[in-house]
Amino acid sequence: MQITSQTFKANTVKALADIDLQRALGNVEKGFIGKRQKAVDKLPEFDALRDNAVAIKTHTLKHLDLYIEAYIAKVEASGGKVHFAEDADHARRIFLDIAKKRGAKTVTKGKTMISEEIGLNDFLEENGMVPVETDLGEYIIQLRGEHPSHIIAPAVHINRDQVEADFRRVHVDLDPERDLTAPETLLAEARGILRQRYGEADIGVTGANFLIAETGTSVIVTNEGNGDLTQLLGKCHVVLASIEKMVPTLNDASQILRVLARSATGQEASVYTTFSTGPKREADPDGPEEYHVILLDNGRSNMLGTEFEEMLRCIRCGACMNHCPVYHAVGGHSYGWVYPGPMGAVLTPSLIGVDKAGNLPNASTFCGRCESVCPMRIPLPKMMRHWREKEFESHLQPKAARTGLGLWAYFAKRPKLYRLAVSFAMPALKLIAGPKRRFRSLPLAGGWTKWRDLPAPEGRTFMQAYTQSKGVSR
Repeated sequence: MQITSQTFKANTVKALADIDLQRALGNVEKGFIGKRQKAVDKLPEFDALRDNAVAIKTHTLKHLDLYIEAYIAKVEASGGKVHFAEDADHARRIFLDIAKKRGAKTVTKGKTMISEEIGLNDFLEENGMVPVETDLGEYIIQLRGEHPSHIIAPAVHINRDQVEADFRRVHVDLDPERDLTAPETLLAEARGILRQRYGEADIGVTGANFLIAETGTSVIVTNEGNGDLTQLLGKCHVVLASIEKMVPTLNDASQILRVLARSATGQEASVYTTFSTGPKREADPDGPEEYHVILLDNGRSNMLGTEFEEMLRCIRCGACMNHCPVYHAVGGHSYGWVYPGPMGAVLTPSLIGVDKAGNLPNASTFCGRCESVCPMRIPLPKMMRHWREKEFESHLQPKAARTGLGLWAYFAKRPKLYRLAVSFAMPALKLIAGPKRRFRSLPLAGGWTKWRDLPAPEGRTFMQAYTQSKGVSR
């Protein structure tokens, strides 16, 4: 997919003016926040489980090489094969080699963000294969030629009437008189089309929520049966996963599963939690003839041992974006690549470079909601600040911004001079602003006022107000 993270500001202007998108984004707050809180309130040990989950993932990352070795050995012992992919191009070439050996023409796919990260669908079409998204949300956006706007609800940016219009446009055999006003009827219509595709598939692709080193097992967590049908009915099952999905044992996976669904959708457990270990065995009534795991690095190993290592604890629940006021306002596509919201503001610069994604960590109020709800206690605001620092150090910010920060730093290091300057500036700015008490433009503040008004000061500095409230003199 085309990366547009560098035009984040322009993307947001377009998103804010999109009436349909703004209507759809209202469902994010309604559909996730309250449900998560109810699920958490019903589980008194939730915070203790979070601490345990953090410890498991932290330990795994410190010994990731050993667990990857153990995982590979177990997969191979079960009759499967693990392929290590250094980057997206390498992963695509590995997949193509598997597909060519099988003479594959049709590929069914469960929901996988790694597929988006490596641009698999376009690649398959370029090489004469037909990718079929089987997750309902993914299927809808495939019809629209779009990419996911949310990591667990890929079509959250679309309204029901838009889905109906797309079905009537693409499903040529759909009776024009058929009533599709209820969500259930839309689901039934999609199911009727997709059911026939599972058996036709040469390869079934899934992602993985966890890879278990103890058993060589991949785990997917879904609310639709499409993931199971994809991996069972395809003649070859290919798992696309990144290296940080590793956990040591089945018990470790079960511990993290207890916080995953509650954080993501407010469920105690998802409808389907599916464990897959290797290809079909002699006694198995069904299953794939081949089992492959493409294990993707794509920059993640470079995060180990750095200030961004904690980002690799992420279990892709989406809680951070569900609670983020910026995401609520502009949606996922504004972020310009695969991963939106606060987690994307940290992960995207790590994977594609701060030069391409430096705008994302700047799109935060640092309200801290993302960190407070993260089941893995990832310090997202702290890491966004680190990226801002790196952007500044790399001279990627506009010259005016760097000059302004340098001027502010000069005064901030000299408290008496700083207080004297602001004691004159605050009343003067209040007077200039007049009765509207806001600026639509201001010298040296064009980067702010281009996108929003700047509120005028009330007239007193913070220290003046604080001193007066305490009745002390300085």
